[in-house]
Amino acid sequence: MTSYSTKPAVALTATAALVFNAAIWGMSWWPLRQLQNEGLHPLWSTALIYLLVFVLLLCANSKSLRGLIDHPSLLLLALISGLTNVCFNWAVTEGDVVRVVLLFYLMPAWSVLVGWWLLGEKPSAPSLLRLLLAMTGVLIVLKSPETSFPIPQSLADWLAITGGLCFAITNAMLRKLNYTPNGSRMLAMFGGGTLMAGGTALLGMQLVAINAPTLTLAALPVALGLGLAFFLGNAALQYGAARLSASATALVMLTEILFASLSAAALGAADFTPRILLGGSLIVLAAMLSALLPGKAAAH
Repeated sequence: MTSYSTKPAVALTATAALVFNAAIWGMSWWPLRQLQNEGLHPLWSTALIYLLVFVLLLCANSKSLRGLIDHPSLLLLALISGLTNVCFNWAVTEGDVVRVVLLFYLMPAWSVLVGWWLLGEKPSAPSLLRLLLAMTGVLIVLKSPETSFPIPQSLADWLAITGGLCFAITNAMLRKLNYTPNGSRMLAMFGGGTLMAGGTALLGMQLVAINAPTLTLAALPVALGLGLAFFLGNAALQYGAARLSASATALVMLTEILFASLSAAALGAADFTPRILLGGSLIVLAAMLSALLPGKAAAH
């Protein structure tokens, strides 16, 4: 049986790391759109940025490559995390930012099932209640007079939902593979993002759906800054997800919705309404309860 730490200091630090990662991803839509405006499709942006980080990680710690060879299960982590990045980064440049992030965060519903399946985490009554509170907030935000829920209406919708499922599996796998070297896990995730995004982009070129990559001088600092942000966010995710249960991780990461909504509103890409404020408040409340009252998860 595996036990999860319920020490307040550990839970608070892990939660802070996950919130930081959520902030990175919640605001990543803006630089991705800036790069797209410069002629770089988000798939090419993802592939090139992740390749840069992958090479830097390999140069900094060449032994991490040995960890990939010694732990073949990390290849599955690379595949799933790579799909997560492909789906999310593409979706936020194609569709409405807030809607995409909200659909992506059907992820907590997946996480309860994935955590049970991969980790043997049987959700407790408090975790289910917090999940219900968070999902109620999501429903309030999504169920506007102009939209139907939960029927996907575009490519961006499908990408967001698929990405959320992949992200739930990624978080569970980080818990399951926490015995592997940290550097090897990070290398796997950035390598997976490079291969999956690059492969999808190449396929899109063959289908004449995606243009060849172009990187201008104006785009270079944006790409480098986004690469650094993704690196720090990935490190924070690994730290936090390795110390909280899959269900707790899912709930804390819901704060990404808040960051995406605030940034989209500040840049004129979304409008705040009482409905958004109410739903967002419930989501944040659920995340706070997850941090302050971490539930015990049983595993076998």
